[in-house]
Amino acid sequence: MDKGRAHYLRDVMRLRIDDTVILFNGRDGEWLAKVSNLSRRFLDLTVTEQTRVQSISGDIWFLFAPLKRGRLDYIVQKATELGAAFIQPVQTRYTNSTKIKADRLQANIVEASEQCGVLSVPELGEIEKLSSLLDGWDPARRIIFCDENAAISDPVSALSNIPPGPLALLIGPEGGFADEERDQLMKLDFVTAISLGPRILRADTAGVAAMSLVQAVCGDWRTD
Repeated sequence: MDKGRAHYLRDVMRLRIDDTVILFNGRDGEWLAKVSNLSRRFLDLTVTEQTRVQSISGDIWFLFAPLKRGRLDYIVQKATELGAAFIQPVQTRYTNSTKIKADRLQANIVEASEQCGVLSVPELGEIEKLSSLLDGWDPARRIIFCDENAAISDPVSALSNIPPGPLALLIGPEGGFADEERDQLMKLDFVTAISLGPRILRADTAGVAAMSLVQAVCGDWRTD
C-alpha cells in the first residue's frame, strides 16, 4: 500500500487493529480485508474474502472539452460514476483550458470509483486535438455528439437507431463546436448527432444528461 493511502486509513479514518476495509484494484474484483499490523509508519492489511467478482463495464468512451478546474473535476467524477470505460480530454477551437493535470484527473477518477464502488476504473487518455482524433478514429466505434441542430429532435429516437457496438460520447466546450468542427463531424458515417432538448445546458450538465441517455438507450442501463 502506498504512503498516501496508508496515511488516509491510519490518520484520517483512524483505523485500528482488526478493523475492516474493502479493497479493489480495477482488475480482480472487490475484497474484504482486516487491519493486521499498525504503526506510525506502516499499515498492513490481510485479505479475508472476496465480496464481489470483477464487473465488466459497458464499452462507452467519454470524450470532453476540458473546463475550468472545479467543473473539470465534476465532469470527470460523473463520467466515472456513470460507467465510462475510457475518459479522453479533447481540445476544440473553443476549449476553455488546455492545461490538463493528469494526476489530478486520475485522482478524481479513483476517488469517484472508491465512493461509488465502481470496480471497473476507467482509463484516462492524454488530451488530443479534435481534428487529429477524428482523423485517426476507428469507425467501428460510433461517436455520439450533442448538437442543438440535430436532424432528429428526440434523442431517444436518434440513439435507438444506433446498432449495437462500441460507442464514444463527445461533449463540446461552453461555446459549442466551431462550424468547421461540426462540418467535419457530420461528414463522418460513424457519427450520430443528438439533441438535449430546448434548454441551454452548461457543458458539465450536458455531459451528465447525455451520458445518462446513452446508458439508458444503448448502454448497461437497458432492460430489454
